[in-house]
Amino acid sequence: MCRHLAWLGPEEPLGRLLVEPPHSLYRQSWAPRRQRHGTVNADGFGVGWYAEGDPVPARYRRAGPIWADLSFADLARVVRSPAVLAAVRDATLAGADAEAAAAPYASGPWLFSHNGAVKGWPDSLAPLTGTVPPADLLSMEARNDSAFVWALVLNRLRGGDEEGQALADTVLEVAEAAPGSRLNLLLTNGESIAATAWGDTLWYLQRAGLGTVVASEPYDDDPHWQEVPDRTLLAASRTDVLLTPLKSLEPLKEPRT
Repeated sequence: MCRHLAWLGPEEPLGRLLVEPPHSLYRQSWAPRRQRHGTVNADGFGVGWYAEGDPVPARYRRAGPIWADLSFADLARVVRSPAVLAAVRDATLAGADAEAAAAPYASGPWLFSHNGAVKGWPDSLAPLTGTVPPADLLSMEARNDSAFVWALVLNRLRGGDEEGQALADTVLEVAEAAPGSRLNLLLTNGESIAATAWGDTLWYLQRAGLGTVVASEPYDDDPHWQEVPDRTLLAASRTDVLLTPLKSLEPLKEPRT
């Protein structure tokens, strides 16, 4: 389920990143090339971006498919940003949360997305509800697995954890409670990106002077795209990418060649 992307680099129109590439996130909403679960991402979409001088990102989210939203086409043509997180959604379960269930989720400087599914949701994660403050549970944007995973991550961030540690600890906690879950998480604060590869595809492209892209799958055929091995934490800036193996609770899967 879902495809997502985060980017840091020189200021660019949203459309140049999300619409114009031949295999862009826009096209991945109906024709993903490497999606292992589901085939069409038409259950909502969202994009979050940062404006110069404002650490709090803006968001545009809708419940329907990205290709049916003419307002997004206008927005993507004129809005420019040096940092973006966007996603197209294939819902795991039916729900009534509409655009509230579409990533990116947000709080303060952070944007967050989850590509995957929690096995046995919601019963499997019921034991973890006690680790999140009641006010945070009651203020969740949606009643799905991704929103609860975000609540777990956000609780760690507010407790002082750095972004990569918050993602890694959340993935391991959820994977232990719900074995077989797919937990590709993506987080940015506008200056750095943290992501996990856990059960689905993750790639990155880093080019000097042109910034860094982290995505579920490549949006073009540039030979410099690199696949992130399964069970890995990625930490990236505009100029560097660091990969760190995550403690695995399940057999490691080698990246496909």
